[in-house]
Amino acid sequence: MTKYKLVALDMDGTLLNEASEVSEENAKWIHKALDAGVAVIFSTGRGFQSAYPFAEQLKLETPMITVNGGEIWSRPHVLHQRTQLGSMYVKQLHQLARAYPEVWYWAYSTVGIYNKENWYQEVEDYDNYHWLKFGYYTEDDAAREAILAEVQNWGALEISNSSPQNIELNPQGVSKASALKELCKLMNIDMSQVVAAGDSLNDIAAIREAGLGVAMANAQEEVKQAADVVTLSNNEHGVAELIKHYVLR
Repeated sequence: MTKYKLVALDMDGTLLNEASEVSEENAKWIHKALDAGVAVIFSTGRGFQSAYPFAEQLKLETPMITVNGGEIWSRPHVLHQRTQLGSMYVKQLHQLARAYPEVWYWAYSTVGIYNKENWYQEVEDYDNYHWLKFGYYTEDDAAREAILAEVQNWGALEISNSSPQNIELNPQGVSKASALKELCKLMNIDMSQVVAAGDSLNDIAAIREAGLGVAMANAQEEVKQAADVVTLSNNEHGVAELIKHYVLR
C-alpha cells in the first residue's frame, strides 16, 4: 500500500512537455498509479475546456481542479464547487490592463475566455458574466511590476503566476491548495496523503501544504525552495519519475 492516495498534477510546465503533450512515459506511470488505487488528478490554471481533452486522452474519471482552484470537479463534467471573481474586480483589472498598451490580458468566464483581441463591447457589461480568473502577460518587467504593485495594493485578490512573465488573479482565498483541501474532504483523505507537483507560483501553496510537495527541475526558484523534493523537468518525464520514486516505491 502506498502512503499517498492522491497525486495532484499541474499541467503546463509539469505534466505537459514544451510541445504541450503528455509523454508516453508519463502516461504509463499515471496508469500504474491509478492501477495501484492512487487518484491522479489535474490541478491547473487552465479552464475546463482546455484541460478536459487531456483527461479524455488519459481516460481519467478522477476529480479536476481548474482555473487555479476557481472550479472543482468531482469528475469530468460534474461540477462540485465554483468560486466567482466579482465583476467589479474584472472591470478594474481590465481598466488597469488598458493603461499598458503593450500588455496582453485575458479573463475566464463560465462561457469562454475573453482577451485583448476579442474583448468586444458587450463584454463590458461585466455584470452579465460569471467571471473566474483574470491574467496579464508581458515581457516588459517594469510594466508587470507596476501592475503587480497596483493589484497588491488593493489587498483583495489571490495573486499568483503560471510563468515568470505573467500575473494571475483569483478571488481572495482561492488557490489550488484551497481546492485540494475541499477535494480531500470530499474524498475522505488527509492532505498528508497528497502529492502536489508544479512549476509556478500558482502551485506553491499546494506544494507547501501537501504531504509531499514536488517541484519540477524547470520550476521557478521560489517553487523549488518551497518543495520537499525536485524531480526531473517537464521535458524529461518528471511526472513519471515522481510517481516511480515517491508514490509507488
